[in-house]
Amino acid sequence: MQPIITSLLDTDLYKFTMWQAMLHRHPQTQSTYRFVCRSQTKFPLVDLLAEVRTEIDALCALKFKKDELDYLASLRFMKSDFIDFLRIFQFQRDFIEVEPDGDGLHIVAHGPQVHVMGFEIFVLSIVNELYFRRFDQASALAEGRKRLGAKIVRLQELAQEAKHRHPFELFDFGVRRRFSAPWQREVVQAFATQTAQWFKGTSNVLLARDLNLVPIGTMAHEYLQSYQAHGVRLRDFQIAALEDWVQEYRGDLGIALTDTVGMDAFLADFDMYFAKLFDGLRHDSGDPYEWGEKALAHYAKLRINAHSKRLVFSDGLTLDSALALYQHFADRIQCGFGIGTQLANDMGLKQLNIVMKLTHANGQPVAKLSDSPGKTLCDDETYLAYLKQVFHVTH
Repeated sequence: MQPIITSLLDTDLYKFTMWQAMLHRHPQTQSTYRFVCRSQTKFPLVDLLAEVRTEIDALCALKFKKDELDYLASLRFMKSDFIDFLRIFQFQRDFIEVEPDGDGLHIVAHGPQVHVMGFEIFVLSIVNELYFRRFDQASALAEGRKRLGAKIVRLQELAQEAKHRHPFELFDFGVRRRFSAPWQREVVQAFATQTAQWFKGTSNVLLARDLNLVPIGTMAHEYLQSYQAHGVRLRDFQIAALEDWVQEYRGDLGIALTDTVGMDAFLADFDMYFAKLFDGLRHDSGDPYEWGEKALAHYAKLRINAHSKRLVFSDGLTLDSALALYQHFADRIQCGFGIGTQLANDMGLKQLNIVMKLTHANGQPVAKLSDSPGKTLCDDETYLAYLKQVFHVTH
């Protein structure tokens, strides 16, 4: 049977953008990424152990093909030396452990960050697809197509509704928890052809290339978190991370992620300099309405015209919740909506809540204190307490 991952482009764009920044600025960083399943499963994930190992072996046999490198090189923010690095890159099986952990899976990637950071999305999509293969495929696909059709009709109805100052813009962020690779392609193709007025791109680089869409993404928590271990004063880690991003991309990829230590602590660092340089902000935890109002108030305080900025919402959205947020904010600021699981795995089956997060860098713990307390992932209580103290986080 063909492996699940057949191209190293079949991942999120922000993996490449963070990868390039890390290669140029902190290539020596050693890091650890750990897989966690936060939800109840219908059967023990350990049942997938042999298949996961086989898929990881296949992943480690892949290299970038010439046409894939040519596509990446065509993106104006990708530098030639990074493309040359990818030309010789290959995942090393020695850097990732796949073992049983009771009824679950112990999957840990450990090694140079510029080597192991790429494992995350591939591992998640492999585990997810293997898991959902155990369910009745015909009935799942029938339900998925029915729900997909309803979403497309709902979006098409927008054309008849009252216009707002800024248009509705939808992106697919579904690669990590998709039902399957072929299903994600079908979903993205359907949106791209039938709702092109509102569907503006995908985070999946392979699909963006194949379907002639805009690849979407800038940074994830791992980029900011790693700066907690890069030798800067802990209080200044976000400032250092944002500054390095600005120097790397010189105005490209200008959406900043706000919830590594919470929105309030982020805004304390997001001064006039950064607020003018970055195009906007991405929401990934906490109440999205409260977050958006804080962002608007911050721009107002700095006397920055909010209509020139963008809010990107990406935290567990459905199409309905995205449209509700759009109605609330679209007359005051540009909005984008990245929907993942509810686009790529809305099949009537209970979805998996799986993540693979950076837990250590350079031998020390790193953490995020997101605006949704359940999203914190760090076993070192002493470090968590210190991080909370430094950034005045109370939850």
